Amino acid sequence: MSHRFAPIARPLIAAALLLCAGTLSNVHAAPQIYTCVAANGRTLTSDRAIVECLDREQRVLGPEGTLQRIVPPSLTADERSEKENRERQLAAEKQVRAEAVKRDRSLMQRYPNAESHQKAREAALTNLRIAMQLSDLRVRELAGERKPLQDEAEFYAGKPLPGKLRERLDANEGAIAALRDAQANQMAELERVNNFYDGELAYLRRLWTGAAPGSLGATADAAASAVAAPSPAKPVAARSAKQ
Repeated sequence: MSHRFAPIARPLIAAALLLCAGTLSNVHAAPQIYTCVAANGRTLTSDRAIVECLDREQRVLGPEGTLQRIVPPSLTADERSEKENRERQLAAEKQVRAEAVKRDRSLMQRYPNAESHQKAREAALTNLRIAMQLSDLRVRELAGERKPLQDEAEFYAGKPLPGKLRERLDANEGAIAALRDAQANQMAELERVNNFYDGELAYLRRLWTGAAPGSLGATADAAASAVAAPSPAKPVAARSAKQ
């Protein structure tokens, strides 16, 4: 009887062996399972990337259901461009913050207290004040030089002034006008320097009282750039205005 069924049994045994071999092969390959929640709310699974979920992340599971990795959504050209722009903006903001931290730390190192800051203010104002004093002195000198010229001009009342006298009066008047303009500029510079140090002092006080370097944001930029840092003024020699 066994001989009777032998021809049928052999193909069945061969097929069973092939099926087992295929199963063992699949186990050895450890197939991955893609899963995601589609736009309609359905949970989808597949042995490859799911087309319906290309616009959203997909979870890749191992044969035992453990998470192996997450596949991010596929991006269109416009989406990639937007992502790159966003990354560039974030990098630029990071750089700005780093520079703000560096600036604030340098500022606090330069001015550890109000006394050191006041000393810097006085140093910036010293030459400017000297220049203002020299300008004032020269204006008084020119006024003194003009007095005898005006006295001499009185002898020519109703008559044309001699050319030499006219030239000297015009030169004196021009020198005084130039010095008046210089004095106006010096006063404006004095106010500008004080405004700069006032703003910087208010900013420093926030750092001195605990604000983290680089944390003041736009307020810091406004305070730092509202007025350009002053440069020491050069004294004007008294004789320079005689020309």
